[in-house]
Amino acid sequence: MLTRLSISNYALIDSLTVDFHSKLNTVTGETGAGKSIILGALGLILGNRAELSVLKDKTRKCIVEGIFDIQNYNLNSFFDTNDLDFDSLTILRREITPAGKSRAFINDTPVTLKTLRQLGLRLIDIHSQHQNLDLVSQKFQLELVDTIAKTDKLVEKYRLQYSTYNQLEKELADLIVKSENSKADLDYYQFQFNQLEEAALQPGEQAALEGELEKLSHSEEIKSALATVALLLDDEHASVIQNVKEAQKTIENISGYITEAPQLAERLQSSFIELKDIVDEANYLAEKIEYNPARIEEINDRLNLIYSLQQKHSVTSVDALIELRDSFDEKINRVVGYDEEIQKLESRVKEKLEQLTQTAEALTLQRKKSFPKIEKSVVTDLRLLGMEKSKLSVFHQKLVNFGANGKDSVSFLFSANGDAAPAEISKIASGGEMSRLMLAIKNLLRNSKVLPTVVFDEIDSGVSGEIGVKMGKIIKSFSASTQIINITHLPQIAARGDAHFRVFKFEKNDKTFTSLKQLSEKERVEELAKMVGGKNITAATLQAAKELLRI
Repeated sequence: MLTRLSISNYALIDSLTVDFHSKLNTVTGETGAGKSIILGALGLILGNRAELSVLKDKTRKCIVEGIFDIQNYNLNSFFDTNDLDFDSLTILRREITPAGKSRAFINDTPVTLKTLRQLGLRLIDIHSQHQNLDLVSQKFQLELVDTIAKTDKLVEKYRLQYSTYNQLEKELADLIVKSENSKADLDYYQFQFNQLEEAALQPGEQAALEGELEKLSHSEEIKSALATVALLLDDEHASVIQNVKEAQKTIENISGYITEAPQLAERLQSSFIELKDIVDEANYLAEKIEYNPARIEEINDRLNLIYSLQQKHSVTSVDALIELRDSFDEKINRVVGYDEEIQKLESRVKEKLEQLTQTAEALTLQRKKSFPKIEKSVVTDLRLLGMEKSKLSVFHQKLVNFGANGKDSVSFLFSANGDAAPAEISKIASGGEMSRLMLAIKNLLRNSKVLPTVVFDEIDSGVSGEIGVKMGKIIKSFSASTQIINITHLPQIAARGDAHFRVFKFEKNDKTFTSLKQLSEKERVEELAKMVGGKNITAATLQAAKELLRI
């Protein structure tokens, strides 16, 4: 609960510190006195957007600080998750600098605005007049049903399954599109692959074929050259080989006379062997070389096929053609593999759909069980509030498709009169009836979820007289388990407070300020008397105020 609120340099507030009662706090004041300013400052520590215009004095920063007693609200996990020090008395602080920079703190540790908002919304529930419009929202109505039905874990499970199911369906749709697009190109892939596959290309064959063709095309020239070499080296009339052999023998004859002779003879012997080997190799090669027109035609045909494939696919090598062939093969296999992938994914989608259906049905069943409790509780409070013929029914409709919150559509149908059939709240409820409906719903919620502090901003709008007395009783009952800060214009309700605060304006040094003061018992009687009969306090209005305090 909120134990203390401190505000500095915010709008018309210069400096203000308020200590709140743990139960029912009444806040009253004339129209325009600044009650909305108090709520605006409180909204800052709940993470609301701040503007530079909120600074009363543009030369110093605005600070709003709330001290909360949170020891009984099981918030330890929030502090652990956000790496914050837990303290049973936790301080939320917001600062707006003259430069327009906003800073947020939890227990003096800087935090993001999102973190501040997450904690703030778990500590305070502010009900303003415009929130009555939530009553006509099916989203609000379904959230109310889920709160009363305690479906939080089931809803979380459903949303996780729903997200998984949607993701798988998207993957399946994408895969089917890919498969269909690929199948449209399958004939093209298959034709290109077959053509390259039939070519039976081998790495390096182009260079080998081109070399062989070059040799065959010049076979006569090669054969003639080789024969000439052999003849020049070993002609019967002038044989180089024989001359070298003779030279060797001549050198050997003088080997006894000069020491260099044996070495020269050895070198001549090596030259003789090498030249003889050259002649034998030239003769051998000449015998192997022969003109083969059939082989030339065969090679030309093969090379022409290779060249045409290279030109067609804009590549320059057999290796590139082989790589292209393999890529077509891979694409064909992928197209064929899509069918298997689709079957597997369809099976997973079916499985997840069955799980989602089961969870949605369980969610529907649990929600429906809460309908009688909602109807009974709200109608009971409405009758206490003077709407004795009121009726509320929760209308359920099963959706055709799955939604983010299940397959349930929930509508609250209301009637204030016994002779009128329940209809949508927006079409039948007046402003005062909406206020009483919302109070009944808030009263129901307090028994289903922890509401540390609830702020009612003129929830009694459209209400007066005896109904105000009854509304005050319910709010008073509400405050037995929940701290209430109740901004009201009705003396019947204001009198129920355990502490009474008055918002007022005053002037100082030609400047207007707003402040909040806790009233003494005497001041409280006077405030209530003014609310009953106006500014001119009489004995009758004072007596009426005292009577209200005794009710």
